[in-house]
Amino acid sequence: MSDFEAKVREALSNPQNQGEISDADAVGTVGSPDCGDMMRMWLKFTEKGGKRVIDRASFQAFGCQTAIAVASMATQLLKGKTAEEAAKLSAQDLAGDLGALPPMKIHCGQLVEGALQNALNPAASTPSDKPSAPDTLSSALNRPAAGKIRIVPLD
Repeated sequence: MSDFEAKVREALSNPQNQGEISDADAVGTVGSPDCGDMMRMWLKFTEKGGKRVIDRASFQAFGCQTAIAVASMATQLLKGKTAEEAAKLSAQDLAGDLGALPPMKIHCGQLVEGALQNALNPAASTPSDKPSAPDTLSSALNRPAAGKIRIVPLD
């Protein structure tokens, strides 16, 4: 078992901050039709030292173990950060003590990053290099394809 796998198992044995925050100030949802994962993140802010900072963060996930582990790490990492500081965190930053995500698990970090970005700025359009943040996984799967698609039959 790799060091990464051991850290994921450790994070899963005692995941932190799972579940809804009923009085949350912000909620973000993201789904990935590529892998079938879905994540929702709640943020609760407080005033500290004249700044509005994240007091609590929580999540619910329908997805792979790595996405759950990254979300657990991220919700702990977000405490005490301003919205501006949190918005600058990359998927890799949010993985925290898990360390570098293997190439086939990078999308798990991007899922968490997408939920955070959607919570921080739900009205903003998502840059093309970031994962999209639809309301639900189902809506992402049922949305018509953007752009023009040309189907060319092969002989």
